[in-house]
Amino acid sequence: MIRRVLLSLTLASLPLLATAAETPAPVVLKAAHLFDGRSGQLVDNGVVVVQDEKIVAVGTGATLPANARVIDLGDATLLPGFIDAHVHLDGELAANYYLGFYENMFRFPVEQAHYAARYAKRTLDAGFTTVRNAGAGDFVDIGLRNAINAGVISGPRMITAAHAIGSPGGHCDQSPFPPDRIAPVGPLEGVCSGADECRTAVRYQMKWGADVIKICASGGVLSEADPVDVPQLTREELAAIMSEAHAWKRKVAAHSHGDLAARMAVEAGVDSIEHGSFLTEETMKLMKSKGTYLVPTRLAVYWVNKQVATLPPAIAEKARAAAAEHEKTFRTALRIGVPIAFGTDTGVSPHGMNAKEFALLVEIGMSPAAALLSGTRESAKLLGIDAEVGTLESGKFADVVAVPGNVLQNIAATEQPLFVMKHGQIVRRP
Repeated sequence: MIRRVLLSLTLASLPLLATAAETPAPVVLKAAHLFDGRSGQLVDNGVVVVQDEKIVAVGTGATLPANARVIDLGDATLLPGFIDAHVHLDGELAANYYLGFYENMFRFPVEQAHYAARYAKRTLDAGFTTVRNAGAGDFVDIGLRNAINAGVISGPRMITAAHAIGSPGGHCDQSPFPPDRIAPVGPLEGVCSGADECRTAVRYQMKWGADVIKICASGGVLSEADPVDVPQLTREELAAIMSEAHAWKRKVAAHSHGDLAARMAVEAGVDSIEHGSFLTEETMKLMKSKGTYLVPTRLAVYWVNKQVATLPPAIAEKARAAAAEHEKTFRTALRIGVPIAFGTDTGVSPHGMNAKEFALLVEIGMSPAAALLSGTRESAKLLGIDAEVGTLESGKFADVVAVPGNVLQNIAATEQPLFVMKHGQIVRRP
C-alpha cells in the first residue's frame, strides 16, 4: 500500500518536474550602452531581460527577476539583431570569376546546400539574425530555410525568394551557354516571356515555398549578355507579377540598376528597388511618395570594385559605370528622404562581412544612427516582420547583438560582435 501511494505521488509530480526542467531561467543582458532601434538614441546602462525566446523588459528601469542568469558584457552596446535585406546564402563569388561561377553551377544541389549551411552560420555569427535571400537556384534556399527553422542547422531567420523572375537572356537567366549543351530554362526556374508565363513563374516559386518574389527589372553588372540599365520586363509582365504576388500577400523586390526599369517597377507597385545605381531624382521622388524602399547594397559596389581587374572586360566596364553613379544616387536619395533598408548582396562579397555595409553607408552620407536603423527597424518594416523583430521591445523575439564600445562613436564596431542571441538562444558570446 505504501509503495503504491509513493508511486502515485511520484507520477502525479512528474508533470510539475517536467515543467520546471523545461522552463529556463530568465537571462539579463547588461552593457554600458543600449541602442533599442526605436528612437535612434543611445542610452547608458543598457539592460535587456529575456525569457524563453522573447524580450520581457528593456531599459535601466527594468525589473530583474530574482532567479535570472546575468550576462554583463561591460563596455559594449546592446542592439537589435541585424537584418540584411539582400543576401544570396546559396553561393559566393570567387576571386576567379569563371572558376567560381562554374563551381557553383556544376555542384549537385545537395552539395551546394552544405556550402549554404556554412554561409548561413557565418552570417549568424556576424550578428545577422534575419536575412532576405534574394534569389537562389535549385530551391537550395528553401531547403536551407526549412532546416534552420527545424533546428537542424544554425543560421539566421530567412525570408527567401526561390528563383528570381526575369526574361530570357536577362540578368535572372543563365549565361549564354550553347543551347545544345545546356538546356534553356523556363518559368519553373523563373525565366518567362509575356504576362501569363510570368504569372506562372511567380506561382511556381510560391508553390514551393517562396516568402518573397524577386524580379530582375533591369540588366545586371555580373551577367555577361545584357546591358546594365535596360528594362527587362514589360509593363504587362510587371503588372502580372505584382498582382499575383500581392494577392498571395508576398512582397516583391526588384533588382534594378537602370532608372526606367525602376520607375516602371515602382509604378507597378514594387515594394523595393535593389541597387538603384542610375536612379534619377524624379524616380526617387516617386519612390518616396509610394513608400518604396531603396536597398542600396553598397558592399557589392565596394567589393566588385576591389575585384574589377579580375573580371571579364564586358562585366568590368558595367561595374565601373555603376560604381561611378551609385554614390551620387545614394546621396540624392538621402536628401529626398527615400526610405532606405540595409542590404549587402552578400554572396557577391564573402559571407560574414555583411556589417561592413554600415561603415560604407556612413562614409557616403548617412549618420551612424540612421545606418543602424536601416539594418534593424527599417529592414524589419520592409520585410513585413516589424511586429516581431527590428527593435528591442517587450514582446518581440530576443534577437540581440552586442558590439564593443559606443557604436555611434565607432560604427565599424558592428564588424566585431561580442555577443549574438537569436530567439533567446545564445549563438556567440565572449
